[in-house]
Amino acid sequence: MLWLILTDTIMPYYDDSGTEINPDLIPKPQLCLSCKKNDDLYEELLCNLNRLDQRNETEFKCFAYEMINDKK
Repeated sequence: MLWLILTDTIMPYYDDSGTEINPDLIPKPQLCLSCKKNDDLYEELLCNLNRLDQRNETEFKCFAYEMINDKK
């Protein structure tokens, strides 16, 4: 993943039927908007895959979530 970011090469996403998915069209849940990793290029692939996997679920869960204002 790091190599892809550093070389500006974007690897396309495909669903199980082989159809290419535009990552900009994957819905972004409210939880993601308050996460430190939102808009982090190093986390983008993992976040998008997590969102894509849960796109039809009623509740979004992310175990990598870190609140923006969290004072660790």
